Amino acid sequence: MERCEKCGNAYERTFQVTMEGRTYTFDCFECAIGLLAPVCQVCGTQIIGHGVESGDDYFCCAGCARAYGVTKLQDHVPRD
Repeated sequence: MERCEKCGNAYERTFQVTMEGRTYTFDCFECAIGLLAPVCQVCGTQIIGHGVESGDDYFCCAGCARAYGVTKLQDHVPRD
């Protein structure tokens, strides 16, 4: 039985995520998100959806990017 890399729980149904060449083992999506999801540079929210990025900085939305001084990003606007 493998152990979750975030919480240490030994679980028979672990799964693995490979990111940037490294493989991680988790017992639930919550632990995977907690360890791997980027964090918004402004509000600290873990980004689990479509955030925006500028260089090495991640933002949960264009509003937070603007608050940080990044002006050329925009949120996705769905077409009618």
